[in-house]
Amino acid sequence: MTEIIIYTQNDCPPCTFIKNYLSDKGINYSEKNISNSNYRNEMIDYDAFATPFILLNGEPMYQIDMDKINNTLNIK
Repeated sequence: MTEIIIYTQNDCPPCTFIKNYLSDKGINYSEKNISNSNYRNEMIDYDAFATPFILLNGEPMYQIDMDKINNTLNIK
């Protein structure tokens, strides 16, 4: 099973895009909004400073890479 964690923030169009995309495909994910300082600190621990920051099976993705997401999740 693939684990997906998306670090987001309010009013972030790319965050909304990837959440909607995964939801439309029936893919479960966990969201961590960085308005919570604990989540913001977790994200910074990965040297990530922009959202959406995605952990795909524990591997950091610093920008949306649709090819990688689709290949990892076997989305056609």
